[in-house]
Amino acid sequence: MTGDELVELLAALANPIRLRIVARLADGRQYVSQLAREIGISRPLLHMHLQKLEAAGVVTGTLELSGDGKAMKYFEVTGFDVRLTAATLAAATATLSPARKEQT
Repeated sequence: MTGDELVELLAALANPIRLRIVARLADGRQYVSQLAREIGISRPLLHMHLQKLEAAGVVTGTLELSGDGKAMKYFEVTGFDVRLTAATLAAATATLSPARKEQT
C-alpha cells in the first residue's frame, strides 16, 4: 500500500458514520435505501460517505435490477486488511506523493 493510499484509507475511516457503515456491511451486502434506514441517515448523506469509502477501496458498489425492474445499488465491504506498525508507516511515508509530503 502506498503512502497516498494509506492516507486516503485512514481519512475514510476517520469518521464515526463511515465506521458504522463498514460495521453494518461487515454482516453482508446491503442496498442503499435499507442501509440508510438502518444507519439512520438520509440517502444523499449515505451516498457521500459511501463515495469516500469506495474511493479508499473499503467498499464496492454494484447496480442490480430487482424482480420488478427497479435499479438497486448494493454495497459490500472489500477484503481490506491494514496493519499499522512503525515500519509500515515509515514505508508508506517514503511513497507519499510530493503534494502529500507538503501537507505534513
